[in-house]
Order: sequence, then C-alpha cells, then structure tokens
Amino acid sequence: MRTGIAHARTLLRALPAGALLLAAAVAAATSQPALDEIVITATRVERQAFDVPAAVDAVRLAERPEALGANASEYLGAVAGLLVRDRQNYALDQQISVRGFGARAQFGIVGIKLYVDGIPATMPDGQGQTSHFNFDSAERFEILRGPFSVLYGNSSGGVVQLFTAEGSGRPQWRANMVGGAFDTWRTSLNARGAAGGVGFNVDFTRLRTDGPRGHSAARRDSGNLRLDFHPWDGNHAMLVANRLSSPYALDAGTLNRAQFAADPTLVAPTALQFDTQKSLGQTQVGLVDEQRIGATQTLHLAAYGGRRRVVQFLATSIPAQSSPLSAGGVVDLHNRYGGADARWTLAAALAGRPFTLVAGAAWDAMSSRRRGYNNFSGTATGVIGNLRRDEDNRLHDFDQYLQANWDFAARWSTLMGVRHSDVHFDSEDHYVTATNPDDSGSTRFEAWTPAASLLFKARPDLNVYASFGRGFDTPTFDNLAYRSDGVSGLNLALQPAHTANVEIGLKWRRGRAAYTRIGLFRSVTRDEIAVESSAGGRSTYHNVGRTRRQGAEFELDASHADAWRWQASYTLLDARYRDSFQTCTSSVCPVGSGPIVPAGQRIPGVPRSTAYASLRYDRDHGWNVALEASYLAPVPVNDFNTEYAPAYALLGASGGYLWRRPGWMLRVFGRIDNLLDRRYVSAVTVNDNFGRYYIPGAGRNAYLGFTFATAAP
Repeated sequence: MRTGIAHARTLLRALPAGALLLAAAVAAATSQPALDEIVITATRVERQAFDVPAAVDAVRLAERPEALGANASEYLGAVAGLLVRDRQNYALDQQISVRGFGARAQFGIVGIKLYVDGIPATMPDGQGQTSHFNFDSAERFEILRGPFSVLYGNSSGGVVQLFTAEGSGRPQWRANMVGGAFDTWRTSLNARGAAGGVGFNVDFTRLRTDGPRGHSAARRDSGNLRLDFHPWDGNHAMLVANRLSSPYALDAGTLNRAQFAADPTLVAPTALQFDTQKSLGQTQVGLVDEQRIGATQTLHLAAYGGRRRVVQFLATSIPAQSSPLSAGGVVDLHNRYGGADARWTLAAALAGRPFTLVAGAAWDAMSSRRRGYNNFSGTATGVIGNLRRDEDNRLHDFDQYLQANWDFAARWSTLMGVRHSDVHFDSEDHYVTATNPDDSGSTRFEAWTPAASLLFKARPDLNVYASFGRGFDTPTFDNLAYRSDGVSGLNLALQPAHTANVEIGLKWRRGRAAYTRIGLFRSVTRDEIAVESSAGGRSTYHNVGRTRRQGAEFELDASHADAWRWQASYTLLDARYRDSFQTCTSSVCPVGSGPIVPAGQRIPGVPRSTAYASLRYDRDHGWNVALEASYLAPVPVNDFNTEYAPAYALLGASGGYLWRRPGWMLRVFGRIDNLLDRRYVSAVTVNDNFGRYYIPGAGRNAYLGFTFATAAP
C-alpha cells in the first residue's frame, strides 16, 4: 500500500513542472501562427492530433535541416515516452522503446510496430528494423503510444511510422552532402515533383563512416522510390520501392565497467579476435490503392513483398562453438516476406452525429532459410567454418480488426476498436546428426486485443481523454531459437506476454502558436518476456511473471513571432518486476538452477526519467541557429540491479545560412554533438553473462554540410 502511494506521489510531482512550462508557453506564444496543423493517420482515420484521444505525435523531418540524416534518433528526441538510443553501431541498428516496451532488444527492434508508407517494417513475430528508412525522401514520422497501439496487433507497445513525401508541383532536384567526425560522409541525390499526371519522389543516399571506435566502420547505400497515380476520379494509387545495401558494418562490441571507465573508445578484444561484423541487403516493393465509393465510403488495399539477406559474425568463443549443440558463430539468413491489408471505411452519421467505421483484415508472412557456421577454421578465427545449423523457419499471421469513432455529443467523442491476431511459427531442421537431434517444431499464438477511449472537449483549446487497451507480445523467432538449459530444440516453453494499458491525458493549444500534452499511464503485463542470459552475441529468453510500467509524460511546443520555437519534453517511468523469478547467470542453466530475482527490481534497460529541451531560430532565409539538451537517468543493466549505466546530460548546437533566389536555394550548416565532450553510455546490452553491458557514446563531434535544390523543398 505504501509503495503504491509513493508511486502516485512520484507521478504527481511531474505535474507542477509541466504547469510551469505550460505557463511559460502561454506567455511566450503570440497570435502569429507558426506551428503546423498536423493530420494524423496513426489511428487509420485522418484527424488532427489534437482531436485524437491518445498520445500521438507527428514530427516533420524538415524541422531538422541540419541533421546528419543517418538515424531516427536525430529526429525523435522531443517525443515524450519514446526513447531512441543510438547504439553507435550500424551492425546492431537503433534501439527504440516506448514507455519501456522494446528495451529488451539486443539488436534490431522488438515490441514496437514499424511502418514505412503503410508497409510493415516489422515481421509477423514482432522483430523489426529501421536500417532501410530513407530520411532524405521522407516527410514525417508519426508516433502512437498507449492503449490504441494494440489495434496494430502483435508486439505493438507503440507504433512508429515513416512517410515518404508525395511528389507534386514543378519537378525539382536536390543534392545534399554532410561530412565530419570519424571520417563520416553522407551524400544524397533526390528528384521529386509531378509530370504527366504522375507524382514522383526518387532518392539515392550513401553513408560511409569509420565510426567513433576502432572496428566500427560501416557503409550503407539506400535507394527509395515513390510514385503516385490518380488514374480516375476518386482513386489514388501509390507504388513504393526500396533498396538497401550494406556490404559491411563492423561491430566493436560491448564493454564491461572497467573497460568503459578506462577508455570508452576501446574495441572489445573478442570483436577483433572474431572480426565481428554484419552485411545485409534488402529489396522491397509495395503497392497501396485507395478508392472512394460514393460520398461516404473508401476502400483501402495494400500489398507488399521483399527479400532480405543478413550475414553476421558473432563473438562466440571456440569452446562454446565446439559444443555438439552449438549453432556456430556465423549467422546466414535469407528472408522472403510479404503481405496484404484490406480495409473498408464508412464516414457517415449516427443519430445525427459524425460516425466513422473501419473494418479490415491483414495477412503477413515470412519464410527464412537460416544457416549457422563456425566462426573459425583450424586456428584461424573470423572466418566461415563448418556448417552447424540449417533450418527453414516460416511464420505468418492473419488478423481482423474493427474500429469505430463517434462524436456522440457536441463535446464528447469515443474511439473503440478490437483486433484478432493469429500468429503461426514453424521450424524444419535440416541439420540432424548423431549428437545434434532434430530441432523441428511449431507453435501458434492467438489473442483478441480490444481498446476504447473517451474524449471530452472541455474548451475549444482544451481536450481531456481516457483510454484503455489490452495487447499481446509473442516471442520472436530469435527468442525461440535457443534454450538456456543447453538442450537442443526450440524454446517452446516461451509464452506470449499480455498487457493491460490505461492512460489519461489532456491536450491544450493556443491556435498554432503553442501546444502542450500531459499524460499519466500504467501498463501491467503478465508473462513478461525478458532476457535470461546473453553471451557471444546470443541471448536466451524466458517468461518472468508480472511486470508494471507506470509514469507521466509532458510535451511542450511553442513558437514566437515567425522564427523562434521552443520544445520540451519529460518522461517519468517506473518499470518493475512484480513477481520474483529464477534467472540464469551463465551460458548454460539447467531447469531449476540459478539465483532468484526478488520482486520489486527495476526492469533493466529502462531509465527512470528522460528529458529534452531545444530552442531554435529558423527563418525561410538568412541565419538559423539551434541549441538542444537531453538528459537520461541511470539505467539498470541486469535483473539484480547491481550495476547501472550512469546518468548523463548532453548539449548540442547547430547553425547555418539559407540563400533563396528565383529557381534555387542553398543551405549551408554545421552542427556539434556532445558539445561538452561528456563520457556516456549510449546504449546497453542487458543481462550479459560476462558483464559487458555498455556501448559507449561518441565524444565531441562536428559536421558540416550543404543542401542545394532547384526550388524550395
């Protein structure tokens, strides 16, 4: 009881600070509008963000013209409840968590649904990647948190969508180049506009870097295409295609506390020994078509398909690879994936009040050929050796969903929905020997995920809402791949996690000059999926009973005159295990062995608080400057909370000059990150068996760049 009261008091302490910032926004904002009105599609019904009864944000990429343009973390720092951690390692991708969901990911992104132009970037099992996100051709991000994320099905602790800009108007081309620290260069060429009734946006981007540490060089080439057609009245078709090639992304590895304290630029010795790295290639094509049917109905159809190949060298020790049940130290994945989504929308009136109904179905599938090899041959390491794993993995889901939005009174509206998800896993083992038995297996998970909300328009400039939802999170194929007891076969004892989400919040705005959102949330999960052990780039997982995530969020966005803009956000998050459980602290843990983690421990990888603030002066010509600061509280790195990544605060600055002339524009800019040259941990690997939890952040670094366009973008 006392613990609950203490948590409630902690949440309430965040509100006075929000009120002070809100008052500052009111005083600073003028009647001269500066903030854009945003139309949100995250809830599948186009509405202004202010009128959506959920925590939803849209971030326009043009608001960060001085960004390097390589990672999502450069654009999303101001979004409360969302934490994008740059692993400073292109072999591992970004780590994205929403209100603590997704923090367990050892690489890639789990627990969060990702989309690009309506095409899933998350596979049916919940494993996603942002490596193919092309920021030079993109217009905006949309981020949905809280209960209504569950309407996107499996592993939707939050939803992050990237939208490519639609080509329109006079054709133009644009060239961009940025270079600087760590011998980093990013160049892009972009052409967009409309010709012959077809809108086009085509982009090619190359990134090359030596990385902030030794053995961290990487190269990425990304091509992105969007074509828009209007073949007849009421019809809009969009073709999107993307190609990503990363021939190398070296992995410097994680460090223990002593190594990080001695030299954060140090390369993990095992990374050099086994030449840890990743190469990947991906090609994806999607088609989206919307057809209006009369004045009240719309039919939306989408289909996509793609291929992705990944070859990754891990730092798995030779003795571990010598086990007859080992899958080796080299992963070779060939993935084929595809899917379709169809939905019908009715916009009419119910009892004389606006009413919208959405009904749809989605099917997604992936087929994966997975091989594993030793990462040594004879005495040579860092080379592909003998075959140790050979299997075909297949998974698919078939979901049906229904959503309704009704403004049932002048000041009241409700948004309700439900989704049924059916996820199938199947693995066929082709590597069967006398000492390595058949590991084939299959499993299936099914769940209903409902959500409902109520919004009250207290005043024209103030909305108050409450929402509730139940979601579920299946294991990924990587979660199922290994058992901590060292026995062969899939980890079929692993069950999906089920979460109940509650959120209350308010949104205030002063025209287009100021916007504030304050929210309180609570999520209770049963059968939480957590990292049990991690060693040599390989992790095992288990269910740990109940967990709870609760906290508060605050966002402020205000403008002054036509040039100044203030942004601030704060997240308070208390994420804890509610049940005790047994865990593993070695590479092999037979069932029933291992120490007990007591109830009440904090969930590793989740900071208690984060904050962000920025001040910008930006006009459509002449000088522009920006100053931004971020803070991250200490982060527990293991279940026992015996070690923490230290808190840090970072400061960054940027500035430049914009020339506009008839027919062309030129922007030159520079930026400095980690202005005070702080030593910090940019990301963590939780529950590493050898205490190598820490991924160091880069020291002070600077970039210079320019953008030239034949017309204003």
